[in-house]
Amino acid sequence: MPIAIQLPALSPTMSEGRITKWLKKEGDKVNSGDGLAECETDKSNLEIEATDGGTLLKIVVPAGSTSPVGGVIGWIGKPGEAIPEVPVPAPAAAPAVAAPVAVAAPKPVAPVAAALVPSKPKPAVVAAAPVASGERLRVSPLARKMAETQGIDLGSVPGSGPNGRIVKRDIEQAMVAPAAKGPAVFRATPGVRAAPEMLPVTTMRKVIAQRLTEVKPGVPHFYLTIDVEMDQALKIREEARAQDLKVSVNDIIVKATAMAVRKFPRINQVFAGDHIEQLRTVDVGVAVAIEDGLITPLIKDADQKGLAEIAAEIRELAERAKRKALKPEEYTGGSITVSNLGMFGIDTFIAVINPPQAAILAVGRVEPKVVVRNDQMVIRQMMSITLSGDHRVIDGAVGAQYLQELRTLLEHPLRLVF
Repeated sequence: MPIAIQLPALSPTMSEGRITKWLKKEGDKVNSGDGLAECETDKSNLEIEATDGGTLLKIVVPAGSTSPVGGVIGWIGKPGEAIPEVPVPAPAAAPAVAAPVAVAAPKPVAPVAAALVPSKPKPAVVAAAPVASGERLRVSPLARKMAETQGIDLGSVPGSGPNGRIVKRDIEQAMVAPAAKGPAVFRATPGVRAAPEMLPVTTMRKVIAQRLTEVKPGVPHFYLTIDVEMDQALKIREEARAQDLKVSVNDIIVKATAMAVRKFPRINQVFAGDHIEQLRTVDVGVAVAIEDGLITPLIKDADQKGLAEIAAEIRELAERAKRKALKPEEYTGGSITVSNLGMFGIDTFIAVINPPQAAILAVGRVEPKVVVRNDQMVIRQMMSITLSGDHRVIDGAVGAQYLQELRTLLEHPLRLVF
């Protein structure tokens, strides 16, 4: 029987994708792992790989057309095999432009960063049938790499992707499962990033989560603002420039953000309903404005990298983000996000948390202000930072201590170097 080529979920927030280009023609020979088509998702342009070998019998969704995740975009099989009739998805129509409607002016509110990524319900995981001897296991390249890194037997992992394919979320589920048997033991291995630790949700945290989500549905935000003297950080930037190193204020903030997270691991947690994930790596998202929205590429292990390395990585990721050339693993997950609107002249604002993270920093511009030091009025280069926290995981005192540490690092930036 012919095998349907279904549009895979190439990112956690993807609900549909547009086929921009077919890499194979009808009648072409296809091997497992070959690139079949290029797909434009909500975040990037990614390649769809073949999970089975054979001949590309029919292209159902032509280039330029859109298909929902799980929809049939083509068929693979043996030459001459009959293809089931499947309705071809109609190209997505352009939204109609509504006539202007007069509305009352809303009350002024604080600006909010468009960093919220809508959550997408995970599909039900289907129990995996035993793999017959000699039968090939369907696994995405990312899932295979994760399984190798974590030492997970793929034969015991049920696949929830198209045609029972094992995808990233299945490996993540397999990593969570052993936690029920007892506390996980983490061993530092050179070159291997530690997996998150699954912590139980205490009764107190359950009540906090329930009560606060009743008041503020979804993720219950709270906000803390602090002012930071940036005179010393600006000197570090100028010294770097004198050494022909392209280091910006934002690069320094990212480094300080990561080091402060390392000191306060409660910031580095994810609320997952019946448990809390304690992340063991510090990956900082950097909000990047692109033509039709916002994306937050990750600086992975930012607490372990130098300023010059962070600066170069941010520039490279931002450039690829604007071309929609990022891979899903380069912008999903993470510990905390830095949203900096200072370059647009914004003094202070409130940012929306980027799920599944529990915190985001809204950074304003650096400007000279008159402040009191030792009973004297002096001029200092000041910057405002507002922390938005997920109150299901982070409490106000923890957020305040984190901001105090962040301010100390930014006001004494030599601690970022040594």
